[in-house]
Amino acid sequence: MTHRNTPTLKLLACLCAAALLTACSTGSPAAGRPNTAPPSATNSTSAPATTASPTSSATGSGVPQRPKTAAGVSLSAAESFVRYYVSLLNYASTTGDVAPMMSASAASCNQCKLYADYVAKVNAANGGLTGDYFERVDDVPDLFRGDGGRVGGYAAVTIGAYTSKDSPSAKPVTSTVRKYKREFTLLDQQGSWVMAAMRLTAQ
Repeated sequence: MTHRNTPTLKLLACLCAAALLTACSTGSPAAGRPNTAPPSATNSTSAPATTASPTSSATGSGVPQRPKTAAGVSLSAAESFVRYYVSLLNYASTTGDVAPMMSASAASCNQCKLYADYVAKVNAANGGLTGDYFERVDDVPDLFRGDGGRVGGYAAVTIGAYTSKDSPSAKPVTSTVRKYKREFTLLDQQGSWVMAAMRLTAQ
């Protein structure tokens, strides 16, 4: 669901977009996913762990393709783009191929680069990730137009139980099923949305 702008939302949009861009320019590793540290017991959910391998278009039919609904720079296209971008993140985590997600990212997106650098080294194809590591979009509840044609907001996502290893000899780190906010700022690049900033925060 997307909300159209009111004067109050426009102000919030500018503040949220500015805050996210500031937060995402610091190089914080918390902006990407998978996480490299286990969640604390106080933040874990009561959802049962999922051990089955994830299935999605990211693994079943090659590189995810941008849907027609993600064309243009409308708010509805922004929502569709965010869902598409998450499928690119999942594809990168599965294969280690980060080129598709980076082609949908702005050159200035530092967190996109951090995510890409991590999953290029730690992914399912090389045994670095096992389990249900996919990000699943539950909802994109709000989108806000900000300055310079940017759009900010977040997607509510769920990530299953998975294990990560930074190297073959590293001790495995296990993460439980959790819900997150995938916060983002989108940028209009030649008439299409690209990811300009992102971070993942636990709920």
